[in-house]
Amino acid sequence: MTRSLKKGPYVNPGLLKKISGRRPESSGLLKTWARDSQIAPEMVGFTFGVHNGKDHIEVRVSEEMVGHRLGEFSPTKKFVRHGGKIQKELEQKQKEAEITAAQAVKAAATTKTSTGTETTKK
Repeated sequence: MTRSLKKGPYVNPGLLKKISGRRPESSGLLKTWARDSQIAPEMVGFTFGVHNGKDHIEVRVSEEMVGHRLGEFSPTKKFVRHGGKIQKELEQKQKEAEITAAQAVKAAATTKTSTGTETTKK
């Protein structure tokens, strides 16, 4: 549900206070826990450390982010991956295939250089 147009966008007053009178280049990382605050045009160029429940994730604000919430750019959940045992076996087979392909390329390169030196000796 969106916020009423009568109220206007919610921007945390503490964040506006932190960025007032500062320049984006010299401000460094501004830590914040205000994930629900919308990004205002005054925030463009600043780097915020947005808390995700465990640590602060760096978010550099660009013009395309204006109107979005700070929390959208700091995910709270870590994707581990699907699969389990079967997925591990598939990944192991893929890794082995990459290793054998790299070894084949290396062997082909060494035989090519050795045959190339034989032709120059004649």
